[in-house]
Amino acid sequence: MEFIAKLPWGMLILVCLTLGLAPFAPPHIWEKLQMLAKGQLVRPIDWFDLVLHGTPWVLLIMKVIVSLAQKG
Repeated sequence: MEFIAKLPWGMLILVCLTLGLAPFAPPHIWEKLQMLAKGQLVRPIDWFDLVLHGTPWVLLIMKVIVSLAQKG
């Protein structure tokens, strides 16, 4: 968790707003999450896209959790 704690907030937010949402109309991550919910995420490229565009959001969520845990 030390790695997550050392990640700069600004970088994480920037990566979420760029890679995490690209392409922007509609956000790719949203399309992939809808495909996952419908059970249509079957091709390897779809899984790769989900991981690629989802990783910044997962890291940001983990950063929030780690930061809250360190304060309390």
